[in-house]
Amino acid sequence: MNLQEFSAKVGLPGPKGARARAATIAAAGGLAEARASGALPEQLELSLSEALILALLKQGTRKYLAIFGHGSTDLGEILRIYDAEGVTRTYNFRNEVEMAHAATALAWHYGETPALVTSIGPGALQAMAGSLAAASNGVGVWHVYGDETTFGEGYNMQQIPKPEQELYARMTALMGQSYSLHTPQALREAMRRGARRVHDPVKAGPFYLHLPINTQPARASFNIDSLPERPASAPMSPEGDAVFDTAAELIAGAGRVVIKAGGGTRGFDAEIRALARAAGAPVVLSPGSTGVLADDDPLNMHVGGSKGSLSGNFAMQEAELLIVAGSRAVCQSDCSGTGYPKVRQVVNLNGDWADALHYNNTLSLVGDLGAVARRLTAALGRWQANAAKSTWIEACAAKKAKWQSYRAERLALPPLRDVVWGTEVLAQPAAIGIVDAFARETGAVKYFDAGDVQANGFQIVADERSGQTYTETGASYMGFAASGILASALAERPDYVIAFTGDGSFMMNPQVLIDAVEHGLRGMVVIFDNRRMAAISSLQLAQYGRDFRTNDGVAVDYAAMAGSVEGVLPLKVDGTAEGLRAALAKGHAHPGLSVLHVPVYSGEDPRSGMGSWGSWNVGNWVDEVQSRWVRQSL
Repeated sequence: MNLQEFSAKVGLPGPKGARARAATIAAAGGLAEARASGALPEQLELSLSEALILALLKQGTRKYLAIFGHGSTDLGEILRIYDAEGVTRTYNFRNEVEMAHAATALAWHYGETPALVTSIGPGALQAMAGSLAAASNGVGVWHVYGDETTFGEGYNMQQIPKPEQELYARMTALMGQSYSLHTPQALREAMRRGARRVHDPVKAGPFYLHLPINTQPARASFNIDSLPERPASAPMSPEGDAVFDTAAELIAGAGRVVIKAGGGTRGFDAEIRALARAAGAPVVLSPGSTGVLADDDPLNMHVGGSKGSLSGNFAMQEAELLIVAGSRAVCQSDCSGTGYPKVRQVVNLNGDWADALHYNNTLSLVGDLGAVARRLTAALGRWQANAAKSTWIEACAAKKAKWQSYRAERLALPPLRDVVWGTEVLAQPAAIGIVDAFARETGAVKYFDAGDVQANGFQIVADERSGQTYTETGASYMGFAASGILASALAERPDYVIAFTGDGSFMMNPQVLIDAVEHGLRGMVVIFDNRRMAAISSLQLAQYGRDFRTNDGVAVDYAAMAGSVEGVLPLKVDGTAEGLRAALAKGHAHPGLSVLHVPVYSGEDPRSGMGSWGSWNVGNWVDEVQSRWVRQSL
């Protein structure tokens, strides 16, 4: 007797009911419409798998990124039915890390919250590893993992071989928050908790739903109206004006004020620009907030921190009052706690209470960043600014001019002879600058991978608004950019996206070559190939004078690799600026994915990198950095 005959004999329900419900929802134009019209009753007997799909649909999630395994066959069957009726859309992938990055980018860039599906075991471990990017950058994504059965009939395949309960759920809970659907009736509470995490207005992140294999097909009665909707929160700010007047008095009375705009300022460009002018404060960006102030804005001091910039780090070093806006004070962002040696007072605008109190001597303004910034700006209008501010702004402007000159010199640098390539090739800043300029000319969005490409990139990009660059500095996950651009094949209104990646980062997830064609992606991957882990090599050289085991002697023809996949346009770029510009134009005209292999210089010429301008508590710098940190009162 086969499984189909067994199902018929014992009277297990077939797919007809699910298909009818999916058709009803499609015909009504959505789940809410089907309920409002009465076409779909309030009470339904459903399998847990189908109920989960309806629960996610109620919160606006209709796109699934999946690698099905033995732990998700029942969920996969329901998705097949709902896909066929056009209610859901499921995309299959070839690697769980790649899939997690694409899901993160879809939510982060496009605001579409997807669900990712895989099974426990190696697949879930890889998906969870990839979810570090979402957790580190505050991006909400649903992770749905088929899990071991609840009956305890013996070891399940791919479970952690240890006689304890819910070990995978306990692991994922460490990364974010998780819930094991041990019974169908647990769905309502699971969705309530998950919605609070995935759609948190301040610190969203991944939520991990664990579906035991045997509870997925289990049937129960569900009240559709009782399943939680997507939460919506009104902007909040402190009550009354007293705290804003106090903050404004502190800011107005200080001569040297700086604003540190963290990743939480993305999308609040207008508010931060207005606040900067009202406060008479230059703004130092983080890698994730480029564009919040336009590149040529006189108050934009560019990126500051361990890598930083000449102007950004100057403003941090010399300021006496710090306004923090939407920043977590990541170690590299504030030079491992030593970035503001002269600051004695902090005003912190933040949605998270803990982040708002990171520094001593802080007046915290906790609430929605836009609402708080607007009220502080209004309060500043009631105060006369310190006359010393004009001198401070002039000093910062002078440093910015030097930084711009420094940057321009490196972007215009002619090709240098490279011993590995045996010919003259562009240095990485010059190559990145050409691609950045092309992206701005064509309206393309930029994704940056981890490593030297990322570090040079956030010092170079000349964004006019936030959202033109996505650089995954939260986890610095190698492979994010090339994988993340797949989101543009899934999005309702896709942008043209260019992935800036190194040779090492690209090889973390080259599956994009196949999945891009499968899902009809139009985009570009630019591989800056220096045949080494240049970010680590440069750190080793700066600290110890020698690099060690950060390169190899294996040459890879990435254009040939890309060209082996039908539908991908491979472009091998010569060592010239003209050759790179021509390849960019040709790649952009291609209707699918284009891959540019760009050899770049790696050597001791100081013009081949953008330099480091701050402190970092690593390697043989530890004692000196920590001794300065201990002496600081901040």
